[in-house]
Formats: sequence, C-alpha cells, structure tokens
Amino acid sequence: MPVDPIERVRRLCLALPETSERLSHGEPIWFVHKRCFAMFANNHHNDGHMAIWVPVPDGAQADLIAKNARRYFRPPYVGVKGWVGIDLRHIGARELRFHIGMAWEICAPKRLLAPQPGKAQTTKGLRRD
Repeated sequence: MPVDPIERVRRLCLALPETSERLSHGEPIWFVHKRCFAMFANNHHNDGHMAIWVPVPDGAQADLIAKNARRYFRPPYVGVKGWVGIDLRHIGARELRFHIGMAWEICAPKRLLAPQPGKAQTTKGLRRD
C-alpha cells in the first residue's frame, strides 16, 4: 500500500533532532526550534504539485530546477529566498531524505550541528538517487 505523502515527509522530518510540527494555513510545516525547514504543499493555489518546500544551499535552486524541472520548481513566497519545491511524486526516498536533512542543517542552531560521539550526522554519508 502506498504511503501517504504527508506521512512520508512527517517521518523524515520528525526523525531529526529537536524538530516540531505545526499547522499553517491547513498544511503541516516543520521547525527546528523557531526556524521552519520544510513546508508541505498539496496543490497550492492549484499548481498541480504534491510537494514540500525546503531551503537549499546558496545557488542550488537554479541548478536543481535546470537538472529536473519535473521534480524541482521555484515555490511562491519562499522561492525568492532560494527555497526549492520538490514534487513528491517524482523523487525517491534517499534523495528526499537527503534534501530534508540538508534543509534541517541549514536551519538548525549551530549547537545541534556539532559532531556528537556515538550519533550519526543527518546528511553525512547520504547519496542522492
């Protein structure tokens, strides 16, 4: 049975340290402390995407969209800040986990990014599909 897209994203987000979920405009969004790192968007303003919006490293937005415009797009509101929309119907589990982990790292407080003995880092060692 296919996994509900919200549950798919929720599991990945809530597995990250000190993450919380809240509703905004009827859709779940995920925070690390007070900073949003992922937003769920189900056909936002009839755009046809079942997606998440996440921040990406500087300069990566245009490269991702050029590489695969079916999977990646510039979302409204946060796209001007370098965020990317990811259509959940067109991305594999490993790559989605990579993007969510990277978004978390971009937004997480520095104290959470310091290597901790015995704990795996969020994106270290992950490969994209």
